[in-house]
Amino acid sequence: MRLKIRHATVYRYSEAVHFGPHRLMIRPREEHDRAIESSMLEIFPPHQLRWQSDVYGNSVAVVNFLQPSETLRIVSEVVVKQFEPNPFNFILDPRVVDYPFAYDDEELPELEPFRAKLYPQDTEAMVEWLAPHWPGHGSRPTIDLLLGLNQAINTGMQYVRREEMGVQSPGETLQLGSGSCRDYAVFLIEACRHLGLAARFVSGYVHTSDEHSSTHAWTEIYLPGAGWKGFDPTSGILAADLHVPVAVSRHPAGASPISGSHSSRSAFIDLDVAVKIEELP
Repeated sequence: MRLKIRHATVYRYSEAVHFGPHRLMIRPREEHDRAIESSMLEIFPPHQLRWQSDVYGNSVAVVNFLQPSETLRIVSEVVVKQFEPNPFNFILDPRVVDYPFAYDDEELPELEPFRAKLYPQDTEAMVEWLAPHWPGHGSRPTIDLLLGLNQAINTGMQYVRREEMGVQSPGETLQLGSGSCRDYAVFLIEACRHLGLAARFVSGYVHTSDEHSSTHAWTEIYLPGAGWKGFDPTSGILAADLHVPVAVSRHPAGASPISGSHSSRSAFIDLDVAVKIEELP
């Protein structure tokens, strides 16, 4: 599958403001099942741009602006080739087919940051929520367990599109009974980490139809034999060729598409974000 992704972001201000350095994470990750065919990045006002890779291998554009402006405009357009339409095209290592299991001693040091709880204050609420899925004894097929958690979030909570910055804690999401895609992703991450599994936050794009495409967030869980597998609790499915990951991180704050500062908070007027994804021949 070939997808053309156009992502346009425009910030408007009541006066010309000075911009601090900005970090852009809007270039899709290239892996064995994904390649970038072409890319374009337009930024206003005038600036200096350099690319770097962060500790997770994400592509980061670092932008230093050369003059103040009443408008900040960032437009990215990429054509991506996706080579894996079947999300179940993997074979688990025999030792992890059933849960509970232990990670290999060689893998464990690398995975520990992705097993550490982000919201220890919500432990009691998470344990209570997990109990029907994993009572703490016996065993279950690992994939069945994870698919069940993914589906339980999808069907047991109400999706809301939140414009506010940041994420809800799992406790807040449980209390409200609702959340955005990034709140759902964080909830599944925390549930997996309570089970001792390595999980990380993913930001990117999802293509559902020509009329509806958007930035999106989901969860990846490390399963020996399969690697990092994407689970999307917003839709209750596994991530496949319609999901295009851009950034991964131990914590959601590390995968923000655009981050930076400007000189006057009171000057901010509004923000427009438009994402269009087209399937190409």
